[in-house]
Amino acid sequence: MKNYSTIDLVAVILLLVGGLNWGLVGLFDFNVIMAIFGMVIARIVFVLIGVSAVFRIIVWARAKGSK
Repeated sequence: MKNYSTIDLVAVILLLVGGLNWGLVGLFDFNVIMAIFGMVIARIVFVLIGVSAVFRIIVWARAKGSK
């Protein structure tokens, strides 16, 4: 199995949290991130999730290009 750096693991965890949150929003209209952190910190978490998505897209594109 590939060794992942800390930033890779954080990005994947944030993406999983974001995906699960959107699933809950879609199914039950419940935003768990906002419920846990409140409005201001939740916005920061959402930005971090977005940055993680862009980071992972770049990593996957580079990996695909190197094959």
